[in-house]
Amino acid sequence: MKSQRKEIISYFKQMDRSFFMDSNKDLAVFDQALPIGFEQTISQPSLVLEMTLALDLHPEQKVLELGTGSGFQTALLAAFSESVYTIERIEELHARAKERLAQLNFQNIHFKLGDGSEGWKEFAPYDRIMVTAAAAEVPKELLEQLEIGGKMVIPVGSSFSQELRLIEKDDQGKIHTTLLNEVLFVPLKGKYEK
Repeated sequence: MKSQRKEIISYFKQMDRSFFMDSNKDLAVFDQALPIGFEQTISQPSLVLEMTLALDLHPEQKVLELGTGSGFQTALLAAFSESVYTIERIEELHARAKERLAQLNFQNIHFKLGDGSEGWKEFAPYDRIMVTAAAAEVPKELLEQLEIGGKMVIPVGSSFSQELRLIEKDDQGKIHTTLLNEVLFVPLKGKYEK
C-alpha cells in the first residue's frame, strides 16, 4: 500500500484552520493550540499533522476518532480514508462540527454525540484510531476495537505530563507501543479520566 504522506502534507497546507473556529480567527495562522469554548482546544497545526502522519492512512481504511472538537482533525482524516466515525461529548461542538463538515461536502463521516472513552463498538473493528484527548491509561476497549494490523495514536498521562503514543497491533494481535512526543491535551472524559 502506497503512503499518502505527500498528499496529506499538501492538503494540510491548504486547509483554512480559521474555518473551524468561532473566535480568535486572526490567531489561526499561528502554530499553537487555541480555545474553542467548553474548556476545549483546537490543537496546534504541527501536532495535528504529526498525529495524522503517524497513523499512516490509506484510502480503504475505517477510522475512529475520539473527540471531534472543531472538526479540523476530522476533515483531515476524512480526506484520506474511506470512512470516519467520530465521537464528541459536548453537544454544541458536535453540532458545529457536523455543520462545518457538511459545508465541506464530506459524505464519509459518521457522527455520534456521547462518551467516546469506550470507543464505538457497533462499527468496530477500526483500521485506525485517533484519540485527541489524554487518557490516564490506554482504554482496553480501544485495543479490542483496533483491527489486526491497525494503528492508534493516543496521548496518555496526567493533566501535567503526557506521552503521545503510537499503538500498533501486529498480525498475531500483539500490541507494540512507540513514544512519539511529549504533549499536553485536555483530559479524555469518562471511564479513563484521571
